[in-house]
Amino acid sequence: MKIGIIGAGRLGICLALLLEKAGYDVIVSDCRHDYVIGLNNKVITTNEPQVAELLDDAKNFVAVIDNLEVIKQCDLIFTLVATPSLPSGDYDVSAVWEVVKDFQNAEFSVEGKTLIVGCTTNPGDCDSFQDALDELGVNVFYNPEFIAQGTIIRDLQRADMVLIGGYDNDVYDRLSEMYHAIQITEPKINFMSTKAAEIVKLATNCFLTTKISYANMLGEVMTLAGLEDEINTVLGAIGDDSRVGRKFLKYGYGYGGPCLPRDNRSFAAFAKKMGLVYNLGYTTDNFNDEHAIFLTNYFMKKNERNLPFAFHYVSYKEGTDIITESQQYRLCLNLLNHGYKVYVVEDYVKSQCDDRIIFGIPNEEVFWIEL
Repeated sequence: MKIGIIGAGRLGICLALLLEKAGYDVIVSDCRHDYVIGLNNKVITTNEPQVAELLDDAKNFVAVIDNLEVIKQCDLIFTLVATPSLPSGDYDVSAVWEVVKDFQNAEFSVEGKTLIVGCTTNPGDCDSFQDALDELGVNVFYNPEFIAQGTIIRDLQRADMVLIGGYDNDVYDRLSEMYHAIQITEPKINFMSTKAAEIVKLATNCFLTTKISYANMLGEVMTLAGLEDEINTVLGAIGDDSRVGRKFLKYGYGYGGPCLPRDNRSFAAFAKKMGLVYNLGYTTDNFNDEHAIFLTNYFMKKNERNLPFAFHYVSYKEGTDIITESQQYRLCLNLLNHGYKVYVVEDYVKSQCDDRIIFGIPNEEVFWIEL
């Protein structure tokens, strides 16, 4: 079976190469001409572990510019195009609609093909895509991945949960077979309607932001009570309760990056549309903002000698080149705006950062930012 992927970005290329490694013929499309040429020449610039090695070993992998070529050659077509956030918190799915239009404008039959939406959408979007493609005989499924930047390959191979939204049993069987082929761990597949699956994707990450915020709230209370040295001990004890669990129950900077904040706001926006008055999504977002101020004041108070501050990294996650909604970077800017000199050791994100930051190992005594 040949599998197509429209949108070969950070996630798309990882999924494509794992599928190829599992024995599938894979064809991907991307709008970046130089990037496509590089992929076909087995050249890629990425910080994601294992990607370059998988690309170098790939034998049944082709990259193209034309989405229609992917649609023509494949029966299962994933789309992992960008869905940026709107000011309302909703996702802008116009790029997915462009893929839908590609199906509609194809000069060949697309009957029996399946469009699998892997990018994050708003609840109900996949129903709209299905309505638009119904008369062409195209099935629409929703199948997002739960991954983190810097560990995408590992997360795909060891997913806690596989989420599949759709109605066709034959497609479900093929997707199930696919996940059994690429995962190292036994896949735990959850099958439901597309709209329910879209809610699960958002609600899962909204729960994680709530858990992170709870841990940070408790950490603030412990700090104000003079017990900051025991924060990890207390959270560890709470996490040992199987009803709670230790994952994401750590005291830290707050949630950030390209996924959790956006999914949190999107779920809050959807809940608001449904008429929910008490909206936990907005509450956690507001606390995340407050926590950034708390940490700024905390570190300035701890730095009694007014030394320059130093960070090991300011990306949202160590080892990545992403500062999108990074709480570490936010803290860094807060300290700069208070007049402090700030060093950052890791320079992956240097080109994206404020030019007041000094990148490299500090050449003077500093106060290290560590949590």
